[in-house]
Amino acid sequence: MNLLAFDTSTEVMSIAVSRTVDGAVSVWEHTGAGGSQASAHLIGQVMALLQQADLSLKDLDAICFGAGPGSFTGLRTACSVAQGLAYGAGVPVLAVDSLLAVAEEARFQALVDQPACRITALLDARMDEMYAATWGWDGALWTELAESALLRPEALQTQGDVLAGNVFGVYAGRLGTEHGGAQSTAQVIALPTAAAMLRVAPHMLAAGLAVDAALALPRYIRDKVAKTTAERDHEKASAREAAQAAAVAVSI
Repeated sequence: MNLLAFDTSTEVMSIAVSRTVDGAVSVWEHTGAGGSQASAHLIGQVMALLQQADLSLKDLDAICFGAGPGSFTGLRTACSVAQGLAYGAGVPVLAVDSLLAVAEEARFQALVDQPACRITALLDARMDEMYAATWGWDGALWTELAESALLRPEALQTQGDVLAGNVFGVYAGRLGTEHGGAQSTAQVIALPTAAAMLRVAPHMLAAGLAVDAALALPRYIRDKVAKTTAERDHEKASAREAAQAAAVAVSI
């Protein structure tokens, strides 16, 4: 398969392209600043990686994006760019759960030799909260064991799971303290990388989870958050600019 993947759900922008020739898979990756800067650089870096891989958008089997949970601005940017690029190229879109990507990245970093594992993926949601979900690996496939939730660090409950994510510094000493603490549980620092998304994408595509560009949606867990008018206007403008730039990239 030829795949493009990107995630901008955190402060880090991750992009990767895979190309398969005669059964051999090659991967090109780029990491940069996420957050508010992602909308300015994402499309340019996507096109640069595709050029390195000697692929056009129309050569892709799917475009994968980190669907969340995560930064509102980051999720909207990624979804808008995925929709714009996929619509113009006529390829399907795969919305990959960002917490699944965290779990896969942690497994690949630290647990690749284990035949099976349970990982609770944790991403900082700011406002003294975390996004959390538990995933189980059976040696071939991932299964969601506890769906994504928004919770305070103290409310975390695990069953001896490996903890993975970016919360260990900001919430040090607070994880699971309402339930006896989770400090003795193994911890892996990990973010939702595009390379992790490429590894889970083939099984997701085989399961029929790809959708038409118009149907791709980000996954929000925090439905309401206080924002200023300027912040809301900035998010809308960023998403609009990203979609317009994607359309221009396709036309070029």
